[in-house]
Amino acid sequence: MPKPTDLIIFDETGDVRDQFARLVAIMECLRDPQTGCPWDIEQDFDTIAPYTIEEAHEVADAIERRAWGELRGELGDLALQVVYHAQMAGEAGHFDILGVLKSINDKMVSRHPHVFGAESRDKSAEQQTEDWEKIKAAERAGKDERGVLDGVALGLPALTRALKLQRRAARVGFDWPSTAEVIDKIVEEAQELNEARTTLGPDEIAEEYGDLLFVMVNLGRHLGIDPEAALRATNGKFTRRFAHIESELRKLGKAPADSDLAEMDALWNDAKARGVK
Repeated sequence: MPKPTDLIIFDETGDVRDQFARLVAIMECLRDPQTGCPWDIEQDFDTIAPYTIEEAHEVADAIERRAWGELRGELGDLALQVVYHAQMAGEAGHFDILGVLKSINDKMVSRHPHVFGAESRDKSAEQQTEDWEKIKAAERAGKDERGVLDGVALGLPALTRALKLQRRAARVGFDWPSTAEVIDKIVEEAQELNEARTTLGPDEIAEEYGDLLFVMVNLGRHLGIDPEAALRATNGKFTRRFAHIESELRKLGKAPADSDLAEMDALWNDAKARGVK
């Protein structure tokens, strides 16, 4: 049986199993109470979880920018997070990396009976999605998750969690029949927010603002738009157009702090006219 330190020095030409074993061994060494890294030894699930979320977002960022060279490294960072949590779980006696891999392998096989079982592949992607949700519902029932909204992770980005909550509710008929009714609700919530600005306190204003955001997510769902992806795209557009403002101001020997809203707004419109998206 090779020692962890033997695995760590495997050549990069090793196969997938070698390299994955190498990563597991590296993490085991880093967490060794006697010889490991002091920082890594001090970490726990709570302190590592934010890094896990951050790494997932960095993967999404690399994909959006089509930065394929960066994506390889970002996926490696994300894989490290999985191994990190599995190592800590193993130390606590919960489970180990083998259990993690077996769990996902079994899940993927059971959720694809049209590939690994006797079911026919002759059905649309939409039908396969419906079947996937039925299998997931059966799995939740097996976990004694009785509520329709049980199991929607609290740690998801708020827009994504809102979308998942609404999809779950819609499956049992709790949904507006048409997009027009969602838009009417947006108008209603916007009016309530406007009234709250002058009649209610900060907590109530924040609540009304949240209600408006929630309905906006619902509109995206009715239009077939992922709100997280749409807002991410708009963030990118805003960044590029503001960069245009800064670039044009530099030509004038100025910075945004030296400008005013009228000038910057004119440069924003110039960016739009030039097709900056």
